[in-house]
Amino acid sequence: MIPFLLWYIVISLLGLAVFPLAYRLLPALSDRGYTLSRTIGLLIWGFIFWLLGSLGILKNDTGGQLLALLLLLVLSGLAMRGTKPADLLAWFKSRLSLIIAVEILFMTAFAFMAFIRAANPETVGTEKPMEMAFINSILRSPTFPPNDPWLSGYGISYYYFGYVLVAMLSRISGTAGSLGFNLGLSLAFSLSTVGIYGLVFNLLQARRPKPEAMEGDPSLYNPITNLIYPLFGPLFLLLVSNLEGFLEILHGKGIFWKMNPAGGGTSGFWSWLDILNLRDPPTLPLTWSPRHWWWWRASRVLQDYDLAHGPREIIDEFPAFSYLLGDLHPHVLAMPFAFLGLALALNLILGGCRGQVRLPGIKTGLHINIQSLAFAALAFGGIAFINFWDFPTYVALFCGTYVLVRTWEKGWKWERLIDFLIAFFAVGILSVLLYMPFYLGFSSQAGGIIPSLIYATRGAHLWVMFAPLLIPMIIYLAYLWKSYGNMTLFKKGLWLGAGIILVLWLTSTVIALLAISIPGLPYANIIRDAIAPGINTVSSNAPIWLTALGQALQRRIVNAGGWLTVLSLIILTTGLLAKNKTKEQSGITDHGEDSPDTPLLPAHAYSLMLVFIGALLALGSEFYFLRDQFGWRMNTIFKFYFQTWILWAAVAAYGTCVLLQVLKGAWGVIFRIGLVIVIAASLVYPVLGFWTKTNGFNPPQGLSLDGSAHLGESESAAVEWLKSAPPGNLVEAVRADGGQYSDFANIATYSGLPTVLGWVGHESQWGRDGAVLGTRQNDIERLYTTRDWTEAQAILDKYNIRYVILGPRERSTYRVFEPKFQRFLNPVFNLGDIIIYEVP
Repeated sequence: MIPFLLWYIVISLLGLAVFPLAYRLLPALSDRGYTLSRTIGLLIWGFIFWLLGSLGILKNDTGGQLLALLLLLVLSGLAMRGTKPADLLAWFKSRLSLIIAVEILFMTAFAFMAFIRAANPETVGTEKPMEMAFINSILRSPTFPPNDPWLSGYGISYYYFGYVLVAMLSRISGTAGSLGFNLGLSLAFSLSTVGIYGLVFNLLQARRPKPEAMEGDPSLYNPITNLIYPLFGPLFLLLVSNLEGFLEILHGKGIFWKMNPAGGGTSGFWSWLDILNLRDPPTLPLTWSPRHWWWWRASRVLQDYDLAHGPREIIDEFPAFSYLLGDLHPHVLAMPFAFLGLALALNLILGGCRGQVRLPGIKTGLHINIQSLAFAALAFGGIAFINFWDFPTYVALFCGTYVLVRTWEKGWKWERLIDFLIAFFAVGILSVLLYMPFYLGFSSQAGGIIPSLIYATRGAHLWVMFAPLLIPMIIYLAYLWKSYGNMTLFKKGLWLGAGIILVLWLTSTVIALLAISIPGLPYANIIRDAIAPGINTVSSNAPIWLTALGQALQRRIVNAGGWLTVLSLIILTTGLLAKNKTKEQSGITDHGEDSPDTPLLPAHAYSLMLVFIGALLALGSEFYFLRDQFGWRMNTIFKFYFQTWILWAAVAAYGTCVLLQVLKGAWGVIFRIGLVIVIAASLVYPVLGFWTKTNGFNPPQGLSLDGSAHLGESESAAVEWLKSAPPGNLVEAVRADGGQYSDFANIATYSGLPTVLGWVGHESQWGRDGAVLGTRQNDIERLYTTRDWTEAQAILDKYNIRYVILGPRERSTYRVFEPKFQRFLNPVFNLGDIIIYEVP
């Protein structure tokens, strides 16, 4: 409880201290950024500490953090200039019910996820060891960039800012990194909870009538409704899940299966659905209770096949799965800051960024004020440093919103595209410049954008994945079209949607044809293999490739349900966004039965932007993927669908709130019954998932937040000894296959000291090529096995090794010749089956 309370106190005091900054920077929001003040404080504190540490001005220690905090408090104090304390106090009094609701919600969410993690705390499997290694390495590194824990002599080559923030809170609260891991995950959950709560609250407040238009739905003035309805935000974002959990119980009970006594079975439905393992007959005896690792399958709903019908694994995580899995991965760490990005766009569309910034060489300039530009660059740059995949999405949303506002003010012209480019490059370039020390040492496995012709998401899979969000979202869109739409707008949306998909299809096909025709082009062989894996990539036999392209087109047509669904959303959103609105009309609101001539409310326009950006992410994944080590769109679907879930969850929540207010009579009853059914089906997964993964909230070792509690006595003692020992490089065994997703490199992972080589595959994913990895793996084996001390000493000197680990993994991996260590090195730790030798 003590580490939990310390983290709660630190982050809450930080949010309170930084609120004057939020109050000034987000003036158009009804909550003035209060729900995001903790996130804003953590971001700016972390930025100051990291930047000054990277420049050598501050040390990576407690003193450096406190100095950075002092600078942040000075900034917050400066933000108070022009604001009377009495005005701020009056604001607090006027929003007291909101503040109490937010504080209760934050504490509840923080405690809930901490309890879940305490019932399942071990940092074992998947990416947890990597994330733990980063946190501990940051805590032990004297400077930035922090030491790569699995490649001594190098800094981390990954977007590691999220781990800096977790390490900062761990250090300032006196919490070990192994506890900080689970508290960091709990904090991401709770910050995301209040982040989306605040977003929905601000949208609902923006929908309220102006004083001159006081007639309308009385529920708009109800403070209880305004505080309870935004809870749909956390519900749709963090608890509502895809429908795999509901399908799991149907499958386990044998529904839609024709079983035979031998345990086999046939099913047209499950074969057609074709979801991993669910297409196989259920295990006897039939039961409603899912078995074993069933919860993992929810992240593998989509299924791709190459042209030879070879399966291609696709990852389709969603927030409830991510928090159930317990990986503190960048896409999870970035979630609270995603809502900061969403709030910046909402503040913009509500008029909170008015002003102008003159840009060198650009006549029109940027029509937002300098403080909004600087804050946007700081926020989006931080998002990129936490999870670079999110960066283009939220910058595009901000700049698209800027273009929409400019269109309302000046009308649509092709100049608006210039406005978008100016905003995108201004915000993007400044975001990169603010975090330039990171980019100077960053390398990545990403290698260009590859056309995806043969992989098409089936409509069934897309709906299993997103139905709990799509259903309320589509009903909300139907309401907007009834209130604001007309045939002219529909035709505009149809043309825009058709143009977008035509551009995506034509460009991907042309690039593929060029790669086929001109083998010397960059990535030509990679593109060929992406089109038709298994066909000789060196061959340019036209009939073979034309056949492959024909089959790819046929597959696109047969599996049209997915892209047609997404295209429909694009048509519906762009049609309404084409509706004109002027500043003089901003005060007009809707009462549920508006004339099509009524201007679109900013809150509705903003929600349409979220639907549109999410749909573009999903549609873009149908035609392109980012090249990485996998060679297909597994990672692209994973990253983009996760972002789509965040955007659509916000719209589903806001749309549900609106529909609950405006739908009356029979339609209101039907909607409420349908909503309960959809939410109930989607909550099957988290309810059963949390119960399954925590062993009914009864872990064998008892409740604990210590992620290293699973370590054996000797290994735990060795790690603790190294934590207090002088820093230096260590060496331990590397498994022959690279050691990924195993307990290899455990000592480096939990001690924070860099090892010569850890998980080889991950180093490769982080852009470390053969020239960097060199002969490390062979050298480590020679160090342990050689009988020649001169050879061993040369290896120790080559990698500047201070500590040699000799434990069960080393003895089982190599034929260790230990006498040389006993003769020439100092045994500084010896307990059980682990000895640590120090090089004199």
